[in-house]
Amino acid sequence: MPFSFPDISDKSMNSQTTERTVASLCGLGAILLWALLALFTAGTAQVPPFQLTAMTFGTAFVGVSLKWLFYRQDIRPFFKIPMGLWVLGVAGLFGYHFFYFLALKNAPAAEAGLIAYLWPLLIVLFSTLLPGERFYWFHLVGGLISLAGAGLLITKGAALEIRPEYSTGYLAAICCAFIWSSYSVLSRRYSAVSSDVIGLFCGITALLSLGCHLLFEVTLWPEDALQWLAVLGLGLGPVGAAFFLWDRGMKHGDIQTLGVLSYLSPLLSTLILLAVGVASFSWSLLFGCLLITVGALVGSLKILRALWKPAKPD
Repeated sequence: MPFSFPDISDKSMNSQTTERTVASLCGLGAILLWALLALFTAGTAQVPPFQLTAMTFGTAFVGVSLKWLFYRQDIRPFFKIPMGLWVLGVAGLFGYHFFYFLALKNAPAAEAGLIAYLWPLLIVLFSTLLPGERFYWFHLVGGLISLAGAGLLITKGAALEIRPEYSTGYLAAICCAFIWSSYSVLSRRYSAVSSDVIGLFCGITALLSLGCHLLFEVTLWPEDALQWLAVLGLGLGPVGAAFFLWDRGMKHGDIQTLGVLSYLSPLLSTLILLAVGVASFSWSLLFGCLLITVGALVGSLKILRALWKPAKPD
């Protein structure tokens, strides 16, 4: 398809473009918060994954509940949420984490992580099915370049070995990619619903994760204040605010650009771990970072143009 940009010359279109850009920046905020996920998770030490999921999503639910109480918000509309949205929200938040943990348990972390991280590219492809969305060549090209960079970061430059005995883990990782990309794109269908509804999905995800923890794990609590702060940080940031910002971005922002920019998360996460001494420098890290940066720039041409274009006088 030829390279072109939508016409946003009149005042009405400028207003719509501004709203779309702000929502896209909210989605970018979620991506930046997810970059802290590895650091905070490392700080929780021995806390089992489902227990950690229950604790962090429970923190997110408590946070939005306090907001409702503080502002005395009318919660009656939340009892009229469509059943389809309930299924989508719970499947997206809990389903993704369930299959992610299953993938890591049944396959090497590098292969499972790379397969699961196909979700940004799938968002780019699936979003073309939405009304009003157009396919641009730079979205796909940027996504592929960034995927190659993410592969270098995740595998640390080592060759991947797809082995049949890990097929259960690979399948679970594929489920992760399809669940999160489908959840993200289908959220656009419920753009009229407030993002506060994510708080309810966080609460249900916390309860389901608690059930999985009691069935499959041994309870291990954080040992010191620093570990408790890491859990709180996860609940307020990468697991809390990030999902609300992502919901806003998916419902009202540039989905395709956000899909490509999602590859910034492993890049920034690696740089943060490098800065605090958890990760070490390597050439695969350098080239992976460069590829993700180039891919993000290529894939975000449209939103960059919207940000840099000077406003026309009324």
